[in-house]
Amino acid sequence: MQNIASEMNLSETAFIYKQNESYNLRWFTPTVEVDLCGHATLASAHILWERKYVKDDSLIKFYTKSGILSATKNGDWIELNFPIEPAENSAIPDNLLESLSIEPLYVGKNRFDYIIEVESEEIIKNITPDYKLLSSVNCRGVIITSISKSKDYDFVSRFFAPAAGMNEDPVTGSAHCCLAPYWKEKLNKNEFIAYQTSKRGGILKINIRDDRIYIAGQAVTVFSGELLNL
Repeated sequence: MQNIASEMNLSETAFIYKQNESYNLRWFTPTVEVDLCGHATLASAHILWERKYVKDDSLIKFYTKSGILSATKNGDWIELNFPIEPAENSAIPDNLLESLSIEPLYVGKNRFDYIIEVESEEIIKNITPDYKLLSSVNCRGVIITSISKSKDYDFVSRFFAPAAGMNEDPVTGSAHCCLAPYWKEKLNKNEFIAYQTSKRGGILKINIRDDRIYIAGQAVTVFSGELLNL
């Protein structure tokens, strides 16, 4: 699986196989296996419905390194049931801010990533990381976030993870497991529309209920193929 993910050279490649009435799901970047990934889970559910492995109105359960995750279909949107991964105040490690050339309003960390709030969306859009320096920071990745300047979104973000084999991820569901509880405390609300302002970009609908986060997104099949066992 790691060899195939390296050949695919995407931010994550998902592998699924049937396990009783549910599915086992694992995710790999080009260099490492990761414990939680949102957009590859979204893609996995999309394919299972599109290829008619499961009925459109069925809930899909995935067994993963982060426990049981599920997906449901609501029109053109797929909603994922994920764990909340809140951050705590953190000391600032060497090279973190230097690699991003930013001044933080807040720095925290959860079990995966550092989260940094900055003053504006413009700062986020203009970040050009020193990826070599950033890869020396001991973490999976770094989330940069701010309030959105658009009334269409509550907050925006970018996600960098050179140490995990991907310089920048286009849309990162697992990062929003940290972003949502962070902005819940700041904005005093449970529902959000978020935008990840990478080059490709993506919209996420988020709802916090109890100790879970529900992340909705959309997926489309762009190509298909077969692997040859040579």
